[in-house]
Amino acid sequence: MTTYCDYCISHPEDTFNKTYHDTQYGFPLKDDNLLFERLILEINQAGLSWITILRKAENFRKAYHGFDIDKIARYGEKDNVRLLADAGIIRNRLKVNAAIENAKRIQTLRKEFGSFKGWLDANHPLTKEEWTKLFKKTFVFTGGEIVNEFLVSTGYLQGAHDETCPVYKKVASLRPAWMNK
Repeated sequence: MTTYCDYCISHPEDTFNKTYHDTQYGFPLKDDNLLFERLILEINQAGLSWITILRKAENFRKAYHGFDIDKIARYGEKDNVRLLADAGIIRNRLKVNAAIENAKRIQTLRKEFGSFKGWLDANHPLTKEEWTKLFKKTFVFTGGEIVNEFLVSTGYLQGAHDETCPVYKKVASLRPAWMNK
């Protein structure tokens, strides 16, 4: 019998969660800006419900210039003030500062690994605990839950979908074999 994950069953009327579940959650990402977007959305979710973030996702994309890492790394005080005044996103100084600082740190990682994805790939596979320790050493505002959800949502850690979920096989077929370790 094929059934959706409990995640979808518990939100049957919510098209934001269903669409995210069916088209993004657990799907591997190759583009650094998309990986950065997911990290920043996960950071902004801290202390809030995921549906709040999904409903504001387009606002985040506009406010953060499509999550262009290089543009965000150049943000100054004017951008910081602009973001903190934007009611369409989460206006939390620590989270805004984390986006800017983490963009700069990804630029540094690129020098050694070629890309954010290259850094992730070079460190895979790790346990959740090892990933959390590495993220805390490398980035700001990255606690255990943020790291776990980022890695599950991008396919680096398994667990996004139940094996009976119709999306499970689709996600598994898109992941390189080495990611299934």
